[in-house]
Amino acid sequence: MANEAVDDMLEFHWIIDMLQTVDVGIVVLDREFKIKMWNGFMESHSGKLPSEVRDKTLFSIFPDIKPDWFAQKAKPVFELKTRAFMLWEQRPYLFKFSNYRPITGSEEFMYQNIILSPLVSATGKVEHISMMIYDMTDIASGKKQLEALQVMQSEALERGAKSRA
Repeated sequence: MANEAVDDMLEFHWIIDMLQTVDVGIVVLDREFKIKMWNGFMESHSGKLPSEVRDKTLFSIFPDIKPDWFAQKAKPVFELKTRAFMLWEQRPYLFKFSNYRPITGSEEFMYQNIILSPLVSATGKVEHISMMIYDMTDIASGKKQLEALQVMQSEALERGAKSRA
């Protein structure tokens, strides 16, 4: 039995290490939107330590996030146990993080996709939700560049058609 407990602790340790080092933001919020978990990605991009944000509301740390809007997004996650999505095409970012590749990147801020997921407790209730933040800046930048090239090509074709007429 003692070996099994040691194995469980070792497994728990590497799971926590993985959550801290994965290149995705992970935040756990309770029903009052107090931050319960803040991983290394969030620490790195926000400049805020987990100890600084723990048990504070998301809105006190990020006043640009509108509480009513966010609560509306989170409500089905808590109540219906379904996921909710925030895509960069609809809203470029939730967290106004600087683009961490300012030399190679042309974007000022990090574009983000966000997934809100229910965390079902042992009682079957959802008292916490997870928020996973994905950096979509490279994809957004590429799409914007492609769209700009398409506009330029279309304008060039129009000018060519007018000059032939």
